[in-house]
Amino acid sequence: MTPDTSVSPTPIDPLSVTSDSTLEKPLEAPTPSSDTPTAENPKTDVTASSDAHASSEITDSSLSTSSELSPQTVAIADLQVRLKTKEGELHLILPPESENSKIALAWVELWQQFKQLLMGQERFWQPNTPVHLVSDDRLLDTRQISAIAEALAEVQLQLKWVHTRRRQTAVVAATAGYSVEQITAASPLLPNSEPATAMEDPLYIQMTLRSGAEIRHNGTVVVVGDLNPGSSIIAEGDILVWGRLRGVAHAGCKGNAKCLIMALQMEPTQIRIADYVARAPETPLAQYFPEVAYVSPQGSIRIARAADFAARKEEPNFS
Repeated sequence: MTPDTSVSPTPIDPLSVTSDSTLEKPLEAPTPSSDTPTAENPKTDVTASSDAHASSEITDSSLSTSSELSPQTVAIADLQVRLKTKEGELHLILPPESENSKIALAWVELWQQFKQLLMGQERFWQPNTPVHLVSDDRLLDTRQISAIAEALAEVQLQLKWVHTRRRQTAVVAATAGYSVEQITAASPLLPNSEPATAMEDPLYIQMTLRSGAEIRHNGTVVVVGDLNPGSSIIAEGDILVWGRLRGVAHAGCKGNAKCLIMALQMEPTQIRIADYVARAPETPLAQYFPEVAYVSPQGSIRIARAADFAARKEEPNFS
């Protein structure tokens, strides 16, 4: 397996990197380190490359006397489309496009780099391997997500998850039937992350979640549609289903037992609030009403009609 290298998608003039006299000397092969893939230390992290010679000049230790990343190196890292395995999962990582990024990569350039990455590398994955698309803060529309999924299918990969910081991308991906996680700066999928101090704004989805779909959000989730059996919602805040809740709903996933689960028709496979778990009665009800699931003061999940719950909240001893 070839060593892991991260390079620029366009040729870079070596003189713009440094003017050190070491440029006149022949380049030496990088010294193997613990990060270098070997038979005893396998590692998979593939990046798109358009100039192997530029890669050698940029990564060679003779071009820099500092162990810190130069601004040029940071800019190059911002431009990479990467395909890597992490904890047994295959992640497709797109470069960001926020103002904090040194150089924004346009969709046309990203697409060319992505296609080169798929077609120019040896296939190390098994057929039909699920892929987690990590788009960070890059805004993707329906056409772009569909194009990525089709390109992955051509090399026997299946797009299953979309991890994004953009609300529009999360809604588009969920509507297309993919499992979605709206990540934050505290997510382990993002490097150099900082912990978030507050929940995200509510995520609104107007669709029916089919079996196999999963929505993860660090805030409240509102679904205008049904939650079918085999689908699930995991939210840090409340969950409101304006339809039939027949899948799995987990509110307050980070331990907030005051969160609520609401639905027009409550028929869940399982509901969870913080660490409390409950299932719907085995015998179906003769008539359904809008209901609210909450954690009672006795430490168990209870389901009440929405009208009764609203009246009960007005009682002084209700908590």
